[in-house]
Amino acid sequence: MKNNRQSMILDIIAKEHIETQEQLLEQLRQRGVASTQATISRDIKQLHLVKEPTGHGTYKYAVSSSRARLNIADKLRTIFHESITSVDCAQNIVVFKTLAGLAGGACEALDHMDVNGMVGTLAGENTVFVVMKDNACAETFCQEIREML
Repeated sequence: MKNNRQSMILDIIAKEHIETQEQLLEQLRQRGVASTQATISRDIKQLHLVKEPTGHGTYKYAVSSSRARLNIADKLRTIFHESITSVDCAQNIVVFKTLAGLAGGACEALDHMDVNGMVGTLAGENTVFVVMKDNACAETFCQEIREML
């Protein structure tokens, strides 16, 4: 529900001149989504929305260009964190087990993280293999992931 609402917010601000949270709430209501001002405020923060000038003395909500990439990285990290069920290593290979069907998402997240010593990744249905430069890099990375989980 949250992801749908946030996607709808992004769609609304791309198509409409939205200056206030109240206008955004009204647009959501017209699309059949009931929400509160507090929820919209949190969505605005999580989506990294900013008010930019329209050139007519008014402002409108927009996605911050400097934050757009960060927002994607945050979502990938969330996907990674929520999909991993276990991690282990065998020499220079780190093996992640994920919930069924989520290995691809976890692998995509890994590919966008700045992992020291990572050579490459490979995803199956519920398993991700990460090839590291050496055994020490693999063990360190594996331990960092265990602590994160």
